[in-house]
Amino acid sequence: MSRAVAVRPATPDEYVTARSILEGALLTVERGRLARSSTLVAVAGDRIVGALVLDGCEVDAVAVRPGRRGQGVGTALVEAAVDRRPSLSAGFDPSVRAFYTALGFDVRCSDGRCRGRRSGQARSDGGRGGGDI
Repeated sequence: MSRAVAVRPATPDEYVTARSILEGALLTVERGRLARSSTLVAVAGDRIVGALVLDGCEVDAVAVRPGRRGQGVGTALVEAAVDRRPSLSAGFDPSVRAFYTALGFDVRCSDGRCRGRRSGQARSDGGRGGGDI
């Protein structure tokens, strides 16, 4: 069963936890990067369960705690980023292609990497999503 999450900007005190979640998903985030970018966190109760790093209109990284994957947390983070920046792009591994495609990104893959771009248009699935990380 999915537990509700709230997505909001991270506070400086939460950067260490956000970075830990990102690194737990094998995503490298240099020290200080979270403070220089727009970092969003997904919170369930009083626990941070996911994080997204947004640099301008580029999703630099998004990750969810293992126990909360597949429950809409990643989707909520990306949708919150879209609320802030209607046109987004992202570079990612082909293993998460379905996640970005389900969120309305136009995805192209080449040489073992994918790039996705999403305009401010509404998703064709009515916001229900599909794949989730």
